[in-house]
Amino acid sequence: MDRFSTHDVDNQVDPLPDYSLFATDDALREGVQREGAAAHVPALEAHGAWLGLASTRDAGRLANRHPPELLAFDTVGRRVDQIDCHPAWTTLLTGIWKQGLHAGPWAMAGEGSEGASGPGSHVARIAGYLMQGQVEAGTLCPTTMTFAASAVLDNEPAGAIDFARDWLPAMRSTDFDPSDQPITQKRSALIGMGLTEKQGGSDLRDTRTRAAPLHPSGTHGRGQAYRLVGHKWFYSVPQSDAHLVLAQAESGLCCFFVPRWRPDGTRNAVHIQRLKDKLGNRSNPSAEVEFCDAWGVMVGEPGRGLQLLLTMATLTRLDCVAGSAALLRQAVVQAVHHCAGRRAFGARLLDQPLMRHVLADLALESEAATALALRLAGAFDRPDDLLERAIRRIVTPAAKYWVTKRTVAAIGECLETWGGNGYVEAGPMPRLFREAPVNAIWEGSGNVMCLDVQRAIAREPESFAVLVAELRNGVGIHAAYDRALDECLVLCAEPSPYQARRAASLLALLLQSAILMRHAPLPVSQAFIAARLGGSSWLAGDGGVPETLVDAILARAWPPSVAVAPAPMTTEDPA
Repeated sequence: MDRFSTHDVDNQVDPLPDYSLFATDDALREGVQREGAAAHVPALEAHGAWLGLASTRDAGRLANRHPPELLAFDTVGRRVDQIDCHPAWTTLLTGIWKQGLHAGPWAMAGEGSEGASGPGSHVARIAGYLMQGQVEAGTLCPTTMTFAASAVLDNEPAGAIDFARDWLPAMRSTDFDPSDQPITQKRSALIGMGLTEKQGGSDLRDTRTRAAPLHPSGTHGRGQAYRLVGHKWFYSVPQSDAHLVLAQAESGLCCFFVPRWRPDGTRNAVHIQRLKDKLGNRSNPSAEVEFCDAWGVMVGEPGRGLQLLLTMATLTRLDCVAGSAALLRQAVVQAVHHCAGRRAFGARLLDQPLMRHVLADLALESEAATALALRLAGAFDRPDDLLERAIRRIVTPAAKYWVTKRTVAAIGECLETWGGNGYVEAGPMPRLFREAPVNAIWEGSGNVMCLDVQRAIAREPESFAVLVAELRNGVGIHAAYDRALDECLVLCAEPSPYQARRAASLLALLLQSAILMRHAPLPVSQAFIAARLGGSSWLAGDGGVPETLVDAILARAWPPSVAVAPAPMTTEDPA
């Protein structure tokens, strides 16, 4: 007997080959066309091909394996508060910036357009974002913050800072610059946010950081310089060139733009205390900081800092939906790829009836999440339409609640299809699973989202009426859809905090169902409504998907041409 025979390897599945994240995703490609972004397809094809390279995907692994480190002081004791990131992080951010995912719609806006986007630009950005998140979700945080900040600062008049001259061109540049130096010496700018504090968390009204005007005469208000004293419990991407920060001032809770370097070229007094040791999102640094008379400029109207930042929240919440859809899509791809190449009990896992049922159910979840994310993005490309306003304001928080929650459970199921291999760090599944909860927490937890849906309906009854009319267009096709709509309308007409989650989930499911009924192949829409609105427990593979529809769903989810056979036997030592 060959003493090395135990090193032979068969019935294991090789990692995914190079593939295009765009060309292999029917739901994504169709959604881009449907929502008016056909002109952006060539750029999305190129980005999807780059992201699908094994070398690009490996950069995501390396950025997580080697998380950022804090260098608080230089070699002679000067405070520098620098963040040392692995080169893989820079590689990935360079790709995002080149694609314009941090600024695309705003960069396209013409002079005097007040930030209005070009045709299909929000949809194209979300499509790119959804592909980027499959490779490394940690890179999405600085992308979404810079994107949302750009929309807010677009309206700021010149004061202690001239944003139009000194910051917006850098924020919209596609030439990523990771250097730590004043903005006048940089090719591009990265913007973060500093909102939550130890005692407050989601309750931002309990902010205790203080801001006092710096002008000797006490001149204060929008555009004026202030000094800030306080702390932030979560300071996202602390190496950013500036942060938007909440602080209490003479007029109440205000928003301040706090650059990393003061205009005089000295470091700002934002002292990083430590980096957070997080469950997931490990490539992306988050910090605790103290403001020790930090220099900042008030942006927005005095006393309305929270309202200003909430205008950003609709954009960032959309990104949370797309970020979760990204994780879910990659988990489904990995699950189907593995099951296509792994044999058990005499057949491929992909050919086992119950496994096919589970995978089909997961594929439905992924397609519905992608379709909803792109539909929301389309609403941002059509700002003047009343229905689109309803979708932006009312459906966005509902979608953020539902998709981010569902992703956690669905990725757990995808991990299970790999068996023990899915539970070890050598493969991709643990990282996807650790990333899954973050979007449910960022930009407002589930309860905050569901209560926001109720508030939006109460504040905008005309918009809600138009949304209801849109949903009623699907009545009469599926009895389960009709019953769900009736229940949802009752819950929305008689809002109760105890039923807020149920109402929000039904609203998201109904719009997903309506989109699929109108645009997806018949097996997809029929199976989704049967599985999600037909009274099943919504656990993958619990019987909700009709058996006769499984084959068509799986063929659409992942092209058989990409699914590889089991790895051949070899005598090579894997070590």
